[in-house]
Amino acid sequence: MLGNPDYATEMDYRPYREYLTDGDERQWQDLMSGDWAWNQAETISEDPDTLGSTFVPVILGSDKTTVSVATGANDYYPLYVSIGNVRNNVRRAHRDAVAIIGFLAMPKTTEEHAKDPKFRKFRRQLFHSSVAKILENLRPGMTTPEVVRFGDGHYRRVIYGLGPYIADYEEQVLLASIVRNWCPRCMSHPDSLDTKSLCRRRDHTEALVEEATYGALWMEYGIVGDLVPFTNDFPRGDIHELIAPDILHQLIKGTFKDHLVKWVGQYLQHVHGTKEAERIQADIDRRIAAVASFAGLRRFPEGRGFKQWTGDDLKALMKVYLPAIEGHVPTDVVRAFRAFLEFCYLVRRNIITESTLGQIQEALDRFHHYREIFESTGVVLTFSLPRQHSCSHYVLLIRLFGAPNGLCSSITETKHIKAVKEPWRRSSRYKALGQMLVTNQRLDKLTAARIDFKTRGMLNGTCLSATLKALKRLRLDKKPDASQPNENSATVPILFNADVTIQGDNEEGEIDNGPTLVQAHVQLAKTPQRKRARTIPELSTELSIPNLYNVLRRFLFEQVHPDDQRPPSEIPLSRCPRFEGKIQVFNSASSTFYAPSDRSGIGGMRREHICACPIWRNEAPRYDCVFVNTDASVEGMGGMDIAHVMCFFSFTFNAVSHPCAVVCWFDKASDGPDQDTGMWIVTPSFDTDHSFSVGIIHIDSIYRAAHLIPIYGAQIISRNIKHHDSYDAFRAFYLNKFADHHAFEIAS
Repeated sequence: MLGNPDYATEMDYRPYREYLTDGDERQWQDLMSGDWAWNQAETISEDPDTLGSTFVPVILGSDKTTVSVATGANDYYPLYVSIGNVRNNVRRAHRDAVAIIGFLAMPKTTEEHAKDPKFRKFRRQLFHSSVAKILENLRPGMTTPEVVRFGDGHYRRVIYGLGPYIADYEEQVLLASIVRNWCPRCMSHPDSLDTKSLCRRRDHTEALVEEATYGALWMEYGIVGDLVPFTNDFPRGDIHELIAPDILHQLIKGTFKDHLVKWVGQYLQHVHGTKEAERIQADIDRRIAAVASFAGLRRFPEGRGFKQWTGDDLKALMKVYLPAIEGHVPTDVVRAFRAFLEFCYLVRRNIITESTLGQIQEALDRFHHYREIFESTGVVLTFSLPRQHSCSHYVLLIRLFGAPNGLCSSITETKHIKAVKEPWRRSSRYKALGQMLVTNQRLDKLTAARIDFKTRGMLNGTCLSATLKALKRLRLDKKPDASQPNENSATVPILFNADVTIQGDNEEGEIDNGPTLVQAHVQLAKTPQRKRARTIPELSTELSIPNLYNVLRRFLFEQVHPDDQRPPSEIPLSRCPRFEGKIQVFNSASSTFYAPSDRSGIGGMRREHICACPIWRNEAPRYDCVFVNTDASVEGMGGMDIAHVMCFFSFTFNAVSHPCAVVCWFDKASDGPDQDTGMWIVTPSFDTDHSFSVGIIHIDSIYRAAHLIPIYGAQIISRNIKHHDSYDAFRAFYLNKFADHHAFEIAS
């Protein structure tokens, strides 16, 4: 990884502290921007032999995975490694910045001895001994500098060190050698985890092990005294400090699914009884199923009735769950969900500032306040839950390790596909582990070969362009007489030499690996629809908008007279240009925008499709909503309006091409978001004749797609409402700021 030329410009060679340009406010992003890397570098610089060396933190991660349920015991325990110098955007884009270095043993025994204390101790200590053995070759480089060639071509003296460890709570218990239900980072008692206490430290734990009995360590401090963590074999290694935040298991799977969603079901049953609770739960499922389609949003046609939830399923449910329960639960429950969702979206930001840390703590305090309703109603007896308690450490962990999205276990779980599951499928299933190791070795060699070929320029262009260049060189070598005409001396066209990019693991094609060029850009689809309207009168009939031609004339007036500040409705129609030509209608447009907090390319760019088509996937029509820039001088929702796209089309007027969209406007219900849900409320806009307010806008004014969720209220919705009816069946909507992290930043 250190020598990979692909990472030369995406790597930090020294710890740093970064501040905003317009003030002294500090911000955190990558691992090397945190206090932990800074403190490690200071410790290294105290030794004259290591002074000036480049610090290379070794990030580890492990997670058990099952490759096949049907064919028996096919569980594997991979151990992954990365380096902290590589920036978060590279690690999150799955650009081979995380590599598998081994498979850990999973000893098994008979059911008779499975719960035997000696076997359990053997199994736990085997884990630590195995990790220590795998990392043994790095130990000399943690005290004596090694000279390593980096991807930028320079040689540097490096000092390795154990970095954060990515693991879920079950593995954190194993790593920290603590008792279940205790916190691996602090000394809080499991009966009152949210009580403030001191952080665990390696030297303090070792002192307790020497002085206290095994029973006292277990009962009073939550320490398993007969286990030795693997970090004790390495310098500057404190496992309690190195436990990384885990957004996936602590927040999404833990607090959201296992706690809050479960508590809502228990509350409904406690208050309304089993029969009525089932009826309300069925309505919540119908509300979730009725949510309109949106780019990158996973739909739930049957509601929440999943037997096995994946991380992507839970992330999708988080985006639509809050409006679905409103009206069926008290306001405090709604506000508790809002506070927790805002906490999750804030900690997932790519860059976190001091002010963001204040917002994170404020959201956590609100969550702790409003969740009390679950205790006061008798739904839960205690909030002393380890995964929920971990939220209280996020502010400290961000200061130590930077933005948590670069150390999430979703990175290692995604790596399971390429490193474990696909190699297993390629194997013969007989003693598959050896075959899987060979497959991974060959894939690593192919990756290294590709990087070498790319560095040498061997992957630039195509075979055709290389052949054309070779032919051109041959012709130049012949040097024909310029004075004599030669009918074969035409210029050989050379194809454009585009950079080769590697797409991320995204089936929907939403990741754009291009550089960060603009904040947002929208363009129409490449192919017009030949079976749709070709003139404005035909389009007016197709969309059932009688005054579309007049709307187009006023749009042309705005394009021809951009300095005229009058509203379109005040412009006399007689002064507006006329257009009688042909148009081209498109079913979609693509929006490319900068969204580093979401799944994006290495440059932070993300692409989504905005649909406006009468038939989507041969099922039903789909007409998306969009953010429209109305005042560029105002940030956020103050400078944007929401519109419902009815059609994309383009035409040429006075030799100028105009890519446009026919939209129906929405009005904001107030000057700010709703107090309970934190989301803006919008309603369809109507003209004086009670028809929908229609406009034509240039696609350059579109920022990106917007997602609206109906305000369901307390009524049971009809079973006949489908997701494609959502925007027509209701008259008030929430602007879903939880659709993705980019929408959260816009609409907060």
